[in-house]
Amino acid sequence: MFDQPIRNIMEQKKFLTASPQTSVSDAARLMAKKNVGVILVVENDRLTGIFSERDAVFRVIAQGLEPKTTPLVDVMTPSPKTLEPCRTYGHALLLMQENGFRHVPVVENGRPIGIISSRNAMDPDLEDFVSEARRREHHRM
Repeated sequence: MFDQPIRNIMEQKKFLTASPQTSVSDAARLMAKKNVGVILVVENDRLTGIFSERDAVFRVIAQGLEPKTTPLVDVMTPSPKTLEPCRTYGHALLLMQENGFRHVPVVENGRPIGIISSRNAMDPDLEDFVSEARRREHHRM
């Protein structure tokens, strides 16, 4: 799996985009609806940033910002690292590990075409199990 091109592994169906002026609240609703942890911020078909569930917690909630009025441009990670679809999944995992993130936008000719996640390495059944375990743990707190 680690020598597979990203193109064969990346998530295209769960690939979400929003404009920089989209509110955090609207972005979070989209993410929840599609059950994804990130949304790519795109302007004029170009990737300008990435916003994750961790950003929502650390950059919005923890800072006391109002999700309904805070635009993504104020709390996203600007100019995120990206990969081209011909790169291997092993390369993507190394990039994520070295930089401390779990998602990398996949771009082709400067345009986002998908996203690769560290979760892609998991067996789908195991991924569902881990996701459900985290959800249950979160609700117990």
